[in-house]
Amino acid sequence: MGLRDFIKAYWRIILLIVFVSVALVALFIPGGIFADDSIGDGTAVAENGTDGNVNGTAASVETTQGWTNLVYGLSLDGGTRVSAPVVGMTAENLEIDPDREIEVSQTLRDELELDPADVMLRFDERTGTYTAEVFTKNVSQSEFAGALQTAEVDATEDDIREGVTQATRDEMIGTIDTKINEAGLSGGRVSQSDIGGQFYIVTEVPDWTPQELRNHLSERGIVRVVAHYPDGNGSQTNETVLEQGDFASISPPDYNDRSGHHVPVTVRSDIAPDYQQRMNDIGFTNEGVGQCDYENPGAEGQNYCLLTVVDGEVVDSHSMGGDLAQNMRSGDWANDPRFIMGAPNQQEAQSLSINLRAGSLRAPLDFENDQTFTLEPALADQFKVYSLIIGVISVLTVSGVVYLRYADARVAAPMIVTALAEVVILLGFAAAIRMPLGLPEVAGFIAVVGTGVDDLIIIADEVMSEGDVNSRRVFESRFRKAFWVIGAAAGTTIIAMSPLAVLNLGDLQGFAIITILGVLIGVLITRPAYGDILRYLLTDR
Repeated sequence: MGLRDFIKAYWRIILLIVFVSVALVALFIPGGIFADDSIGDGTAVAENGTDGNVNGTAASVETTQGWTNLVYGLSLDGGTRVSAPVVGMTAENLEIDPDREIEVSQTLRDELELDPADVMLRFDERTGTYTAEVFTKNVSQSEFAGALQTAEVDATEDDIREGVTQATRDEMIGTIDTKINEAGLSGGRVSQSDIGGQFYIVTEVPDWTPQELRNHLSERGIVRVVAHYPDGNGSQTNETVLEQGDFASISPPDYNDRSGHHVPVTVRSDIAPDYQQRMNDIGFTNEGVGQCDYENPGAEGQNYCLLTVVDGEVVDSHSMGGDLAQNMRSGDWANDPRFIMGAPNQQEAQSLSINLRAGSLRAPLDFENDQTFTLEPALADQFKVYSLIIGVISVLTVSGVVYLRYADARVAAPMIVTALAEVVILLGFAAAIRMPLGLPEVAGFIAVVGTGVDDLIIIADEVMSEGDVNSRRVFESRFRKAFWVIGAAAGTTIIAMSPLAVLNLGDLQGFAIITILGVLIGVLITRPAYGDILRYLLTDR
């Protein structure tokens, strides 16, 4: 048999070998199949700094998981789960002229004395109405309604409800998830839960204490660049010149002796000209060059400082460098709008980079009404050992039963090897996509082994139901009958598990996803490969 004929006859077995090989690479080779670029590619391109160009590198902070690339969740690695509601109130179905959207938003901020980040107007295209949200505990429902009425919006206190919209919760889940991934916290996950009619944001991170996780979630990460310059009366004034959405790209945090800890950024091309003009207008590019002594009270009325402000707190202040100022005066900087945002230390630089990449939390979380679950790492390690023991026992038990059933190594041995190959492929897939594995996922693996062997038994019984089979044509006929049964059962399982995989039902979601993936791998890869192996072993023509 030539190579082409061999591949044509046994391509399913070859496909199984390829998938197992790829899975082993994903499981055991450092870095797996895909490089983890959640923090960036590790290299910061040249940026225009306060005094010139900056080059540097930043290392990823992705954590390792021992001798495999598997990522373990809370139940197998220990850590903390915090469930907290979102702070806010909502008024829905508001009739607002689209031309007055900015005016209404500004009126709400002024009347309620809130930061722009704490007020949100959303337009609902389905109803043609607006939804207004405020994200603070310092405003009552009556005050919210009064502010809407001042903005000439028809609303009463009865139109106000506690809580935020689903869109806001979805944004927060995405932001928190990104922050966790950017910080290299392997195994963390974020979801939503309805507890007693109130929606909670559920965040779990392995290896962290409750206080560490609360501190991480309490930072909204609202980043601004503020120009701090003389007001002409011997004092200083502050003006926000760049906001979080004004950046086109953010590089990993960097350090050099000249600029210290910093984050290289690039300003959006549509924002850069206005920012450049403003820097020229208020004097940063001429008399303000190098004139920043923010901590010195004696420099009041003389400072030209660019402040990096996070959640209302100044984390860094620096002056305009000579090279950057010259580029702005000439107008060339807007063609390549790169500069750096300073930070006092490496931790603050990393946090600043994460906040810029992930965006700010739309609303704060209410930690006064949170629910916390903590699992000690030592107990989680016990769960990991017990899970491994249970898995080994399951495989040995299934192997013994299969051998007793057939007493024919030609049938039983390939069945066990194929079932184990299915588990290896699943583990490799989980490692490749960095899927956190917990006890529900382990239960899913055990279910996959059980259903997989069950399907393989159906194939073996159907093929051997009428005695020995020597003709390949007879084998193919019997195999197709068995495969129809397996395919129908797989479709039923996928349909039954799909709601659990799609709906946000906590731990059940992981169980359902593993089960569905196992069924798909079985039907598409391992069951056909087992059929080819049986055909090779049981037929001679």
